[in-house]
Amino acid sequence: MFSKASLLALVSAAIFLVDPALAFKGGGPYGAGVTRGQDLTGKDFNGKTLIKQDFKTSTLRQANFKGAKLLGASFFDTDLTGADLSDADLRGANFSLANVTKANLSNTNLEGALVTGNSSFKGSNITGANFTDVPLRDDQRDYLCKIADGVNSTTGNAMLDTLLCN
Repeated sequence: MFSKASLLALVSAAIFLVDPALAFKGGGPYGAGVTRGQDLTGKDFNGKTLIKQDFKTSTLRQANFKGAKLLGASFFDTDLTGADLSDADLRGANFSLANVTKANLSNTNLEGALVTGNSSFKGSNITGANFTDVPLRDDQRDYLCKIADGVNSTTGNAMLDTLLCN
């Protein structure tokens, strides 16, 4: 029969071989399943609950986060080029220094998210995104106000209002 230690080692090894998104590299304040500093290009997180998930310094190009719950997740210095974040709940997420170019942020709830530094949303679809209480640099806000359109279907807030556009 297997000892508890042997069984735990076997289960842990199986988790590491299944999917790199499940390979734990730590834990701490962002949750046990840390996906920090990994190449997760094209990974499917569609509809998943990943509250306080740590994606710091990861490559998430073309990743699918459609409809995912990502409250408080950290995308610090992450490459999200072409990612699908549509209909995602990103309240309180950290997008500091993130590259969010050409991403789909339609109907995303970013309320209270942190966006600092050179975070870029160039070429992204932001129709109906909710930017309530998101600190933005003036040039970021000016760019987003030029392309803002729609109302967030979850919050009922007009995009132009959440961005504090004139």
